[in-house]
Amino acid sequence: MGIFDRFKSNRMAQDKARDMSDAAEKKVNERTGNKYESQVDQAQQQAEDRLGMDRDRPDQQ
Repeated sequence: MGIFDRFKSNRMAQDKARDMSDAAEKKVNERTGNKYESQVDQAQQQAEDRLGMDRDRPDQQ
């Protein structure tokens, strides 16, 4: 079992990573004056998808 498999099965780690991702998105949008909001959102979604964090499935284990 690799590190990403353990991450995908750890709900608390995913919640913390999601909170950190949201905070980073907010900070970048503040610093850029929301000029790149769509690109930042897209990058956040891609990063979360690659880590297996799907926001559309709240019941993920």
